[in-house]
Amino acid sequence: MTVMLRHLPNMLTTLRLAAAPTTAGLLVAGHFNAAFGIFAVAGLSDAVDGFLAKRFGLDSPLGRVLDPIADKALMLAGFVTLALLDDVPVWLAAVVIARDVLILLGLAIAMALRAPVAVQPILLGKLCTALQVLYIGWHLASLAFEFPPAAISPGDAYLVAAVALASGFAYSAIWLKAMRAVWIEYGRRA
Repeated sequence: MTVMLRHLPNMLTTLRLAAAPTTAGLLVAGHFNAAFGIFAVAGLSDAVDGFLAKRFGLDSPLGRVLDPIADKALMLAGFVTLALLDDVPVWLAAVVIARDVLILLGLAIAMALRAPVAVQPILLGKLCTALQVLYIGWHLASLAFEFPPAAISPGDAYLVAAVALASGFAYSAIWLKAMRAVWIEYGRRA
């Protein structure tokens, strides 16, 4: 296996990471078709790099860290920029971003305390990410192809928010269980 093929999933993930500021910049500049195109290609690259990593055993420690960062960066860029453009509700962008910040903060605390917490997505978290991608994609498409997203709005925003909150609570339960184990161990040592 060539070196290039072995690193292809990470290269695709890196390109997806670069797609986040590119998409935001194109949106701010009013180039909605290009922003939608970059977002669509980024979404396809996520599927391709995941397939390559799993199918051919090309996953790596770097890829396991970089992949969710690229996903979150693309969603952050999409939600913040579309909220600034008044295309998605600011409250929804705040819910999505707050959930991710709290998850990362909880993970940092758990790692600092050496809590027994697994760093892996749960089914509800995957559903949350999928809905966010569909939501941002739908709103980018509505801007690019000039159709009103009103056919499913504001129900789509409420659905994304509800799943984001539910997955946030699910991750919080996992975190609390890990913290409880730390507290019990600390109590034994005291």
